[in-house]
Amino acid sequence: MTRTPDVSWFPPCRAEATPPPALDAEAIQLFCLPHAGAGASAYRDWPVMLAPGIEAIPVQLPGRENRHREPALHSASELVAELRGPLAGRAGRDFALFGHSMGALLCYELAHVLSALGKPPRHLFVSGLGAPHLPPAGPRLHDLPDDELLAVITKLEGTSPEVLAQPELVQLLLPLFRADLEVWETYIPHRGPLQVPITAMGGRHDPGVSLDMLSAWGSLTSADFHLAVFDGGHFYHHAAPDDVAAVLEERLRESSPVPADAEQYDHRTRA
Repeated sequence: MTRTPDVSWFPPCRAEATPPPALDAEAIQLFCLPHAGAGASAYRDWPVMLAPGIEAIPVQLPGRENRHREPALHSASELVAELRGPLAGRAGRDFALFGHSMGALLCYELAHVLSALGKPPRHLFVSGLGAPHLPPAGPRLHDLPDDELLAVITKLEGTSPEVLAQPELVQLLLPLFRADLEVWETYIPHRGPLQVPITAMGGRHDPGVSLDMLSAWGSLTSADFHLAVFDGGHFYHHAAPDDVAAVLEERLRESSPVPADAEQYDHRTRA
């Protein structure tokens, strides 16, 4: 049984003291899924970062921010089963998906599932993650001892030093990071290629995701594929938001809605 869409999945998330751009009924919706350990606020500036006509919609996963009382889920199949109903209900005729790191994996699965439901996205943006069919590039992280996992989180530079300096906040965040890392590290790909255009995005100096790993996403679509590389590391998009916005806008202008019957292969999910 899937949940009906409500504000907990798509919380209002606007840049502080900045009015959101005016949107019309024909706006392209861009659903944005966060990286491991993060919530919808990771995209708090995106509603004003993107050009008019593109509506950034952050997605809130269980266990974080306004959903902190809910347990975090530990597998991609569980998360996709929870997300597909709300996303299908919230998405209009013309929408795209963006996900960073773990969020990219979820967006890839959702692109398949929504296509099977007759609502394919017009474009899939996968950021900061190698193609999911590649062998693991490093050791498992989700079952590391607390101090070693905290060292990994610190090295990625995606969590503010102010948060990491507060032991009580760290103890709240570590179980969420573990759950999200488990989502990625236990994922088993079993899909055929999408018929949705894919743009893979990443930082030139990301220590964990090489350009070859990003390029491998091209084998997972029968439609157009683009690779966009930016200066920076794993969280390149924090340092170069204007460059990221330019790529998103260009690809969305070039693409067009995918036919609803685009999914031609086995539609089974693991949910």
